[in-house]
Order: sequence, then structure tokens, then C-alpha cells
Amino acid sequence: MQNIEEELLENTPKVIGRHVYGNLKGCRNDEILRDPQAIEELLREAGRVGRMTILDVKSWKIGEGVSAVAIVLESHITIHTWPEYRFATVDVYSCGPHSDPLKAFNYIVKALEPEDIIMGSADRSLE
Repeated sequence: MQNIEEELLENTPKVIGRHVYGNLKGCRNDEILRDPQAIEELLREAGRVGRMTILDVKSWKIGEGVSAVAIVLESHITIHTWPEYRFATVDVYSCGPHSDPLKAFNYIVKALEPEDIIMGSADRSLE
């Protein structure tokens, strides 16, 4: 008979992977959708809220919008914006057992103030 510690270790995934992603429609805070520096700061703060370790943040102005990525020790956070449509797509992926990608995602949602959200999530863990 196994003890409880052995059983817990046996049932713990080898790799923890949690992915939260979504489409944010009708963003009321559309000024931030145009501003690469504001988007970079948004990703940094979302990483902090989600207990992730930010390694680097980069953004690119593309047309009216911005594409940005935060490389975090645990994986990444990305956002792509189309301010002319008040639209953004967001991905938060984390391999850290201590991190919370949903909190990071919700922080971004709160900042952009969308009228509608289509959200998904996936467990990308390895058993």
C-alpha cells in the first residue's frame, strides 16, 4: 500500500500547462489598443498579477494596432489589437504550478473593457 505522498507524486503531472485565450470585442478602452508602450505595461502588470516572472516584453506597431509578447519564465502572454474594430486577441500560457494565467487574462480584460468576450482554455499538461 502506497503512502499519501507517493500517491500524490504519482498523480502530479510531469509538466503543468494551462492556456487561457480569448477574443475581446467592443473594447471601450480603445486608446490603449493603439499604444505600444501602454500594451507593454499592460502585459508586465498582467504577468505580475498572474504570478509570472517577466523575462522580456516586445511590441510592434502594425497599422493602427499593436502586436506584443511578454516572454515569461513560465511561457508567454501575447496580445494583438485592431483599434479600428475595437478588437483584441489575448493568449496567456503558463507552465508554472505557482502561476495563474486566468488572473493574468482577467487583468487584461478589465483594462480593455470589452463589451463581449469569447474565452477558451486548454489543459496542456503532460501526465
